[in-house]
Amino acid sequence: MISMKKVLLTVFYFIPLILAAQNYTLSGYIKDFASGETLIGANVYNSDKKTQGTATNNYGFYSLTLPKGNYSITFSYVGYQDKVVKVELLQSQTMNMDLSEGVEFQEVVVSSERKDKNVSGKQMGTITLPIESIKKVPALFGEVDILKVIQLLPGVRSAGEGGSGFYVRGGGPDQNLILLDEATVYNSGHLLGFFSVFNADAIKNTTLIKGGMPAQYGGRLSSVLDIQMKDGNNKQFKAEGGVGLISSRLTLEGPIQKEKSSFILSARRTYALDLAQPYIKTTNFAGTNYYFYDFNSKINYKISDKDRIFLSGYFGRDVLQYNSTKRGFNIGLPYGNVTGTLRWNHLFNNKLFVNTSLIYNNYDFALNIAQETFNLTFASGIKDYNAKIDFDYLPNPKQTIKFGANFINHTFVPGVFNAVSNKVEFTNSKKNKFANEAAIYVDDEWKATERLSINAGLRYSTFSQVGAYTSKITGKVFGKGETVKSYGGLEPRLLAKYTLTENSSIKGGVTTNYQYIHLVSNSTSTLPGDIWVPSTELVKPQKAIQYALGYYKNLNDNMYETSFEIYYKDMFNQLDYSEEYVANAANDEEDNFVSGVGRSYGAELFLKKSKGRLNGWIGYTLSKTERKFEKINNNNWFPLTFDRRHDLSVIANYQLSKKWDASAIFVLSTGRAYTPIKSVYFIGTAEGQTNPNVLYGARNSSRLEPYHRMDLSLTYTPRPQSTRSWKGSWTFAAYNAYNRLNTFFTFYDFNDDNMGGTKASAFKVTIFPIIPSITYNFKWR
Repeated sequence: MISMKKVLLTVFYFIPLILAAQNYTLSGYIKDFASGETLIGANVYNSDKKTQGTATNNYGFYSLTLPKGNYSITFSYVGYQDKVVKVELLQSQTMNMDLSEGVEFQEVVVSSERKDKNVSGKQMGTITLPIESIKKVPALFGEVDILKVIQLLPGVRSAGEGGSGFYVRGGGPDQNLILLDEATVYNSGHLLGFFSVFNADAIKNTTLIKGGMPAQYGGRLSSVLDIQMKDGNNKQFKAEGGVGLISSRLTLEGPIQKEKSSFILSARRTYALDLAQPYIKTTNFAGTNYYFYDFNSKINYKISDKDRIFLSGYFGRDVLQYNSTKRGFNIGLPYGNVTGTLRWNHLFNNKLFVNTSLIYNNYDFALNIAQETFNLTFASGIKDYNAKIDFDYLPNPKQTIKFGANFINHTFVPGVFNAVSNKVEFTNSKKNKFANEAAIYVDDEWKATERLSINAGLRYSTFSQVGAYTSKITGKVFGKGETVKSYGGLEPRLLAKYTLTENSSIKGGVTTNYQYIHLVSNSTSTLPGDIWVPSTELVKPQKAIQYALGYYKNLNDNMYETSFEIYYKDMFNQLDYSEEYVANAANDEEDNFVSGVGRSYGAELFLKKSKGRLNGWIGYTLSKTERKFEKINNNNWFPLTFDRRHDLSVIANYQLSKKWDASAIFVLSTGRAYTPIKSVYFIGTAEGQTNPNVLYGARNSSRLEPYHRMDLSLTYTPRPQSTRSWKGSWTFAAYNAYNRLNTFFTFYDFNDDNMGGTKASAFKVTIFPIIPSITYNFKWR
């Protein structure tokens, strides 16, 4: 039997070893010194052993656990001066840190990420773009556009000339989860998709995830575009904005209670047609007008060192009114988004952080047509109520665990028609559909060895169509909130990174995703009239499995970042209209769907020069995207309209002097696929007329000519303005600088020929020649 003496000796022997191995935690927030804005992805590490480090989360919070001892801790963020602090870590402690911008003229950067994140980061296919980098890129009509810049990245396709919709690795526009302060944005475009709804002055950070989304994201198959709004300067009042050819914008921000609470208000509005109203009033188009506006707002309050609340909102609208007094005809087209997010950050302790959010979003679309005694109205939309909770747990420097849950209540308005003709009214209101979507997840980032890091995640999602509803299969009537049909499944995600050298690594991953809501569209771009519909007893949820592998290498002290990724994606339960589909106000869209499979595979090359007077990136994608439906194209594989074998983007920024900056974009891609007319034949009528009948070829078997374009911009800052309260600059830009007439779409016209017959003529339509613009941008503080 072991004596008490031996037990005590053993305990006292191990006491020094236990004390020596005791760990303590350093935690806090990292912020911009001038504005008080939290810095996302800032780095905190042991200066003597850089592998002992961490990064701030989306709210600027960090937690670093180290053994008891003395350390030199480095706080860093690209574009800011590093801070090195001596710390005697004898107990867990809080250390908030403010960093100051410190970029010299020769060290211009185009990244807010860690310098070697391309290699050291565990995520693949993830690109973070700071707003200052986005603002340097030449833009259509001088309107800085986040989504236009996203389309210049490898693996991302534009929806078409000028469109804000985008496709990622073979997925449709509805397969991208677009978030603004955690709220889903269902329609991201203004002016029928030519501009995005995101006002760059109100945005702090933009992250695109396309290689394998972490488990906290779900509900979409292809990508996540996570956009965070600024919190507002909590130290001093600031104003910034710009005046352009078609719109102006103004942003105001400042403290409510200095260093405790702040606000930001940002507005943008177009006015091109407003200015033309005096001339329009004298024509047959009096009253015709178009404009859009965006309004972003946010307030935040620091309750204590452990509690903060945020309230943010977005309100945007397009208003198109077309009048023809000569014909007594007018069209009204109002549509827009409303989002609201209430968030509470709470710090349980120095290792456990939680964010709780209540989110509301509403997208609605309306069309009003009137002519003499005829009037038609149509309305559709989608509205969500979302509650979510997300935990960050950082037990040690080698591990970060995230877990949480969310619940969404969906209301779908599939289409309400009302027509009045000669005082006879016809109403066809497709009944609203309702659904509940929920998920729980856990995600573990673990540094298994000095070289191997693993990110394993598991998400379980469910979706239930609920009443009121009448079954189309059995005729059963379901009451309000009663479950009609339920779906669900596990969504495992596994990513791994293996470090080859200090400057190179290999990453690979497999991800599974479900998508329960779908966009009904007959177009190649996301248009306001497209309708969102849920999974139902007839429509199954979409599913995708993506496999990806990449090699990453940085050169010349991280000045150059390179990556090469390959991927393969299988997609199931893909939706399309049947070939017999005819639009009918009385029918549900789901009655016209066919279900099939898809596949997409390709390779992406990315080269970025991150700093220096000349910086920018080159992105190239080689890919193929196909679908197969039993009732389309004789059950043969066919390419989608956005399948482009080759896609090249070159972006360059050059600082000519302290007053002049130049930027250029060049894009080149394979032409868009389309379905050609195979032949035209004519059938005579009893009245002796001939009507043309068209026989189409195989689905998307022809292509337009290759697309290419160059955009240029030149920014002039009158003089060094570091000590001035008012800072202004002029940007001169040219979209499509060499006036390439790219085809927007083709159409066929049938006319009588000189021989008494009918002939078919093909026409190509272009919409954007060279477009110059001038914008004045300013800041005041």
